[in-house]
Amino acid sequence: MTAGSPGDRGIAIDLAGVRFQYAGSRSWALDGVDVSIRQGEIVGLVGPNDAGKSTVCLVAAGLAPNVTGGRLEGIATLVGQPTTSLSPSAAARLCGILFQQPLSQLSGTAVTVWEEIAFGPRNLGLPLDEIADRVQEALTVLRIDHLAPRDPGRLSGGQGQLVALASVLALRPTALILDEPTSQLDPAGTRLVGEALRALAAAGTSLLIAEHKTDLLDGLCTRIVVIVGGRIVRNGPTDEVFEDSHLRGLGVEPPARVRLTRALAERGVDRDVVTAAVREATT
Repeated sequence: MTAGSPGDRGIAIDLAGVRFQYAGSRSWALDGVDVSIRQGEIVGLVGPNDAGKSTVCLVAAGLAPNVTGGRLEGIATLVGQPTTSLSPSAAARLCGILFQQPLSQLSGTAVTVWEEIAFGPRNLGLPLDEIADRVQEALTVLRIDHLAPRDPGRLSGGQGQLVALASVLALRPTALILDEPTSQLDPAGTRLVGEALRALAAAGTSLLIAEHKTDLLDGLCTRIVVIVGGRIVRNGPTDEVFEDSHLRGLGVEPPARVRLTRALAERGVDRDVVTAAVREATT
């Protein structure tokens, strides 16, 4: 799958000193957030409930404050363009976003899943053959070809999540932001999404994934950002952040690999041997 604007391996998403306040609120939902994501990089965003993860996603995608309203300070750019200068449609061409409640993203006008996935590319004014290619590619990468003739309004939560993701993938954005993309998926569906996202990154798409399932992020992301109270408190390589002994105290559960390694090490098993064995068993 080809990214929207390959270019060089520059910065696709950049938040610098970002503060954001929702309309009617007296407090800052984000307070001095700095996050940069390069082309083809997969960054995981973790933190406790109400830490600001969803707000980071909205600001990074150009929806806050352009659509949501509110007050933004600092600099937020998509592929070098200030998000505040982009119309919602222009921002959507550069950056796709999948929300926690994917069924709310469906158009409500499509009769079939195929037409639902084609909705975005059709609005871009693409030729019919290219639209068909994009729809088929999205269906195939997520292995949901069998859903193509189904009514989008009669899908399960997990099926709806995959269809909503397919609709975003069909736009082939330069960057992709996902807010709890596997919340309604079983382990098999979660692995499937992980495979699809890894393939997207390999093709040059930049990804920011806000996710409670640290096991998914552990095998997928090159870097992890931890946010607490609207502020970034950790930002580093995946192993370094997930193996931080203070992580649980920040409201983030370490992935199973880390928990198992620690448990065995506490029983006297050599840590390096344990780490190697666990990695081999989980890859």
